[in-house]
Amino acid sequence: MKKVILSLLSLLVVSAVSAQSFNKGDKVLNLGIGLGSTVYSGSGYKITIPPVSASFEYGVVDNLFDEKSSIGVGGYLGYTASKYEWGTNYDYKYSSAIVGVRGSFHYSFIEKLDTYTGLSLGYNIVSAKSDYKELGSYSAQGSEMYLGWYLGARYYFKETFGVMAELGYDIAYLNIGVAFKF
Repeated sequence: MKKVILSLLSLLVVSAVSAQSFNKGDKVLNLGIGLGSTVYSGSGYKITIPPVSASFEYGVVDNLFDEKSSIGVGGYLGYTASKYEWGTNYDYKYSSAIVGVRGSFHYSFIEKLDTYTGLSLGYNIVSAKSDYKELGSYSAQGSEMYLGWYLGARYYFKETFGVMAELGYDIAYLNIGVAFKF
């Protein structure tokens, strides 16, 4: 996993010359798949649906501190599912859907590379089902407040299409995917 992270960061830094930054009025849609789920992970858990996410961001402020800084706001959706098996007679199935809002601070450290950090706030909607082979099945649902943090970068191959990577605490520890600018 260290090699994947270092490779992605190296690609972003080395190819920064042809990337574009984030400005007031920009609209960006990120679609990602996560590595290392922040929910239902650890010994005994098996991911049945990997963490997937979609976020939309709109640029609202330019030149916050200087000409290199901006602010964006938007929405966030994330989903993952896992299974925990305990022997052959018992298992749990969990799913988690995160629905929320995000606020991002963008700062252009390297010319034309969109680097950012921010916070997510929303609900984590949880569903659980247990299956006792001898006693039957049980299910439960609930939700809780959700707070996430992320550090990301977007590199655009074209003016409207690029790749993105985010480290932090959202649906996954590392999200990689594509970005569409409108």
